[in-house]
Amino acid sequence: MKLIKLSLVTLLSVISLLSFAQQTVTISQQELLTLMATPNKQTIILDVRSAEEFAEGHIKGAINISHEQINANLSKISAFKDQTVIVHCRSGRRAISAENDLRAAGFSDLRHLEGDMNGWQAANLPLIK
Repeated sequence: MKLIKLSLVTLLSVISLLSFAQQTVTISQQELLTLMATPNKQTIILDVRSAEEFAEGHIKGAINISHEQINANLSKISAFKDQTVIVHCRSGRRAISAENDLRAAGFSDLRHLEGDMNGWQAANLPLIK
């Protein structure tokens, strides 16, 4: 029985380690601004906050799909699977959840906006209302 428990604990530890090892690369606010100014960019900005939060102010050109609705709305963004997808929410937690769902759905180039919307607003960067 002790051997089984030890084996399970070891297995769960390895799974946890592998899960956290697949963190999304971050992109700075300035890097995003540069991308936004680039013509014919192959990048989308995915805002995974609620529709209400999005309406209060969002980054120009962002697509809004709540983190809870990512899997149900994959058809809306599946054309971007091989492009850079920059994900953000208010503070980061919901974006991480969405990134995991997108990765599982085959999205190959995910980036997480450094500081999320809190950081964007703290830097007084432009919002669309």
